Amino acid sequence: MQKITPNLWFNRNAKEAIDFYTSVLKDSKILNTLNYPTEGLADFQKEFAGQPVAIDFELMGYRFTAINAGSEFVPNPSISFMVNFDPTHDPEAERYMKELWEKLSTEGKVLMPFQAYDFSKLYGWIEDKYGVSWQLILTNPQGDPRPNIIPSLLFVTEKCEAAEAATDFYMSVFKNAKRGQMARYLAGMGSNKEGAVMFSDFTLEGQWFVAMDGSNKDHAFKFNEAVSLSIACKDQTEIDYYYDTLSHVPESEVCGWCKDKYGVSWQVAPENAAALLKKPGAWQNMMKMKKIIIADY
Repeated sequence: MQKITPNLWFNRNAKEAIDFYTSVLKDSKILNTLNYPTEGLADFQKEFAGQPVAIDFELMGYRFTAINAGSEFVPNPSISFMVNFDPTHDPEAERYMKELWEKLSTEGKVLMPFQAYDFSKLYGWIEDKYGVSWQLILTNPQGDPRPNIIPSLLFVTEKCEAAEAATDFYMSVFKNAKRGQMARYLAGMGSNKEGAVMFSDFTLEGQWFVAMDGSNKDHAFKFNEAVSLSIACKDQTEIDYYYDTLSHVPESEVCGWCKDKYGVSWQVAPENAAALLKKPGAWQNMMKMKKIIIADY
């Protein structure tokens, strides 16, 4: 079971978005759908009664969850998804990559043009019509194999210096962790960037992630709840550990959600949360919680 799952927030159109993603990315499927209850909802949720609240799905074998909610949060490129195309494993990789770029580009926004770069024969960064960002890269991995999809975190700060400290922190929180590659900006590669992390990848519980530094002179966005990372916990002890270790912003604590000291949003929940929510009154009980207490469902 995937320990950490990206959650994508959609403005009332989660099913439409997931139907699109599962149609354009191969080896993709919808797994499960959890609906809002039909009664007992807070006033701001009543319009969603009986509709999907969370849709679990896979893209190229990687698990995501879509959250069907309101307009409170809007995705931005601070967390994007790197899609690896390896021609050594798939002779059709480049053709499929070009086809996917065209489909994601429809009504989307190009963040980096689809072309050759020093680090790849073919690469592009696109924000799709739902606001989710994707980095498509033609790669020839060396060393440990990399998965098809990797979440990529861009730490935007004034001094362009948070990525290394943040990844060190995450690797201390998750005990099964290691760093992969590390590439730094050199002198002359951008103002205020010398020594900053241009690219680094690392694993948490066997899952790969990417981290990069960015300057707020170049980017006018930061992490928000539109893309969060959920942790499936086996028991209350795990919930207590992850929630108490990660949570740094008290006002962001609600229903198992928390925000760490770098601004990344996490959801710390029991791995059987869907089953627990079937208990009478469980939804209303959960809505009263900050940290999830399994016994209080």
